[in-house]
Amino acid sequence: MSQPLPVPGAPLKHYVSDLPFEPQAEASGAGAELGRASQKRIMWLKFKRHKVAMVSLFFLAFMYGSLLITEFLAPYGLETRDLDFIYAPPQQIHLFHEGEFVGPFVYGQNMTLDMATLRRVYEDDLTDVQKLRFFCRGDPYEFWGMIPGDLHLVCPAEDGRFSPLGTDRLGRDVLSRILYGARISLTIGLLGTAVSFALGIIMGGIAGYRGGAFDMFVQRLNEVLQSIPSIPLWMSLAAIIPVSWSPILVYLGITVILGMLDWTGQARAVRSKLFALREEDYITAAEIMGAPARRIIGRHLIPGVMSHLIASASLSIPAMILGETALTFLGLGLRPPITSWGILLTEARGIEVIVLYPWLLWPMLPIVLVVLAFNFLGDGLRDAVDPYR
Repeated sequence: MSQPLPVPGAPLKHYVSDLPFEPQAEASGAGAELGRASQKRIMWLKFKRHKVAMVSLFFLAFMYGSLLITEFLAPYGLETRDLDFIYAPPQQIHLFHEGEFVGPFVYGQNMTLDMATLRRVYEDDLTDVQKLRFFCRGDPYEFWGMIPGDLHLVCPAEDGRFSPLGTDRLGRDVLSRILYGARISLTIGLLGTAVSFALGIIMGGIAGYRGGAFDMFVQRLNEVLQSIPSIPLWMSLAAIIPVSWSPILVYLGITVILGMLDWTGQARAVRSKLFALREEDYITAAEIMGAPARRIIGRHLIPGVMSHLIASASLSIPAMILGETALTFLGLGLRPPITSWGILLTEARGIEVIVLYPWLLWPMLPIVLVVLAFNFLGDGLRDAVDPYR
């Protein structure tokens, strides 16, 4: 049924409330929170929606936080050896023995030598229950090379042994060496990225703001470096590091090499962003007021692209870790006595080692997990800083 027409001259009905307008009381929900939030708050809210990136963030925070207390977490010292248990397989942790709750413990192992293959064969001794100790005194160490100590999170039983990931060719605990190797492999990614980050901002910032001949030079240099295969270039540069250098100098040299060869991507990103931003009105106003180029780049342009640079830097860290691992695996990277994940994997290069002692491949697992975590974190950051998402 059609509605009757209003009487001419009569007031029209309306549905506008005559109550006082209170936007804070009216607005509610996620949309209102985004409407009142700052840019950083909006980025954080968008990042939290990426659940995998959040899990990756906590995982990486745990990994890097563990680097501060590696000596405490490792059951043994870095160079502790047990020559009676060479290439010993991983020990399984048990809670019950013959139906009775004992607590975390491992069985002792007996070794016999197979005279036909000269292979060490280990069998669990079910009568030898070795209960684990926690927050205990164990191998002495110097915390960060300065403070002596001997407190460990977990220790084997008195006159016992505990190798949940097995031992290597010298009877060293694989788990302890993985924990110590993380300190080198994870920090080399951060330091290498810091070097490439600084070079990319400087070269790309000047090229994007000034343009001209310097921009032409930087772009041609980028094209030359990116046209050379990465692995041969890394190998040729790493090969010139003198053998007489100390392990610390070799570590710094590898870090600089990785950083200097990875700055091209950062420089291109900075240049492309600055080309768009330098035409903005606030940049023109700064130039008219006489601000020098370094102030305009550092105070106005770089902060505008910093969020994108952080997202791209999180994706370049795993490339640094894989680069160090590849160089060390090929024998051109870090050298003992420094311990890294790449050095640990060099002991698993032979096919006979992989077949007979597959637990020596355990260092590959943290490399895969860290690289995946950084990639997921980078995806989350990239989505959070994208204004069109």
